[in-house]
Amino acid sequence: MPVPSLQNIPYDLLLSIAQHLDLADIYALQLCKHLRYAIRTRPVYRELVASLLRRCRALPLCGFNHISDLSTDQLVEVVNHAARLERGWLTRTPRPALNAFVPKGEEPVDGIATGGIKSKYWYKVARTPPDEEVDYLSPITAGYTICATKSGKVVCWDVHRDVGIAEWSHEERWELCKSRVEFERRTIYFTMTKALRGRDDDKVTQFELGKIHFPEQTSDSDEQLNPSFSTLRSFKTLGVVMNVFLLEPETRLLAGLMWISRFNSIGLYVLLDWNKEEYVFVDTAIQWTDSSKWACILCDGSIVIHSEEATLACQHFFPLSVLSQHVTVSNPSPSFVPRMTTRLEPTRSICRDFIFSVLPPESYASPFRQPIFHNTLILGTDNQIPPIIVPQEEDSTLPTHVNNPPHPWSYQLWYPEYVDFVRQWWPTLPSIPRLRSSAVLFSQRHPHTNVTKYVLAQHYFTVPLSASNAETDASDATMRMWYVSVPFEVVCVPEQVMDDDLPAEAPPRQRPLFAVDFGHAVWLEHVRAADEEEEEDLYERGQMRLRFVSFPGVRLEGEGHAVQSGIGGGGGPDGTFEMEGTVRTLAIPEELDLHEVDAINLDQSQGVVTLSVRQGKMFILCYE
Repeated sequence: MPVPSLQNIPYDLLLSIAQHLDLADIYALQLCKHLRYAIRTRPVYRELVASLLRRCRALPLCGFNHISDLSTDQLVEVVNHAARLERGWLTRTPRPALNAFVPKGEEPVDGIATGGIKSKYWYKVARTPPDEEVDYLSPITAGYTICATKSGKVVCWDVHRDVGIAEWSHEERWELCKSRVEFERRTIYFTMTKALRGRDDDKVTQFELGKIHFPEQTSDSDEQLNPSFSTLRSFKTLGVVMNVFLLEPETRLLAGLMWISRFNSIGLYVLLDWNKEEYVFVDTAIQWTDSSKWACILCDGSIVIHSEEATLACQHFFPLSVLSQHVTVSNPSPSFVPRMTTRLEPTRSICRDFIFSVLPPESYASPFRQPIFHNTLILGTDNQIPPIIVPQEEDSTLPTHVNNPPHPWSYQLWYPEYVDFVRQWWPTLPSIPRLRSSAVLFSQRHPHTNVTKYVLAQHYFTVPLSASNAETDASDATMRMWYVSVPFEVVCVPEQVMDDDLPAEAPPRQRPLFAVDFGHAVWLEHVRAADEEEEEDLYERGQMRLRFVSFPGVRLEGEGHAVQSGIGGGGGPDGTFEMEGTVRTLAIPEELDLHEVDAINLDQSQGVVTLSVRQGKMFILCYE
């Protein structure tokens, strides 16, 4: 009888074992020459892909490739690259990816010297549209970037050739308000907006819905095929637009949320098919509050209005079958304005409390050395809400009810200035459930110096919301808040807003140079000593740095359930939730002047931070 050995194990049994191992174990098995070719196979690495996706980590695919398009060798390299990114972004300060942009035919210079980074291939400098100021910047795959300019253009820029390859423009001031990448269709959908006339409930806003389509390159042709812009639909809305959402491009479904001031409620505007001259516009009877954050999501044949308050989140469901009963005919006439037709309450609503943790005592204290006195007025820097009455001083004592900690930052003192709801947009596998995340940048402005301090909170959630708190498994990571609780100063740039609802004397709205991408955030930060706190003009001459945080990872274990995850799939050493993100400072090229940055974006799938500067250039920085 032969002696059992690894090389005699049946392949199906070896595959079953490999599917329970992480990448480090797979590496170790490949050191055995008898197992290397049995382990380095597509089924094994496809399982590693599934494990990465369950941990909400994107794959660094090139262009519009899908997982099924990759050869086995390409799949191995993509998994290895994703693992390097995950480890580098979670366990240490991300380092420059030295050979990210090696020109063809050139040998890279390896290594990082003590005095600086020797290799020039970890970043690339490309132009932005000439004679334009960038208002919005978003990478579209590793090779293209979309730039929206303050003159109202949308330009698709080829990063590698450093040229604009397609452009949308009406030669007047428009703002890009939403974009969505659809990899299966090789298309980016976007909406542009422009205020026409009126105020409050009589405000009329014009929208243009467009797309950028990337043709598929044939394998036998060397000709570079450029993408093309096209307009899909023009439409108007009535009332104060909160946001619009490209819910399902395949079925041509779009929704918008409006504030109805006379009822102080949320209006729902829907194009059930944007190819048809019809719309739905109803009053949902959902009450609006100035501290709420709002999003619109499609789930199982229903439009879900997702709202977040200080301590809880709610989801309100409107089935498409019900909305279709309230369709109103429209027409493309320039004089046509849509009208709200009825009040339609949600068919069901779900609410769930956030889960807060106890933070260090200093996190509950005022971020300023000078106290903020009673009856002082502060205003969020985007000027979107009335002034808030601030109490005399924030209580800096640590909460005693540790088993049910409170929200760390009172809405009386901290204004939710920047909110970003993030969906998993990257290519995935059909069997992988999906999470969503929300990141909120809270601000507090000192009334005398106008110095603004920020803290950051982030959490994951599902649609529909998972079980109520009483039924939730203690290991469930959804609705748990992760923090950057030490106040910091984000660099902001003035933003021109053409809005008749703002008074003429209102100060310019400030846009934080801050970006998020599903569990990660990056921002520009002022650096100042503690004794410089009162110097408002320090911003013009002070130091800046590029800051980054990865929040502790989570792993999906089924619909509506996620647990904290380490890189290898395990949780924390003691089974508890680490709630604080570790903030790190990223290296930047010597030629980059952070004082000139006017837009920032983050793409976790490629490990890329993109910064636009005022001199008409963008810096594409690649980390791992």
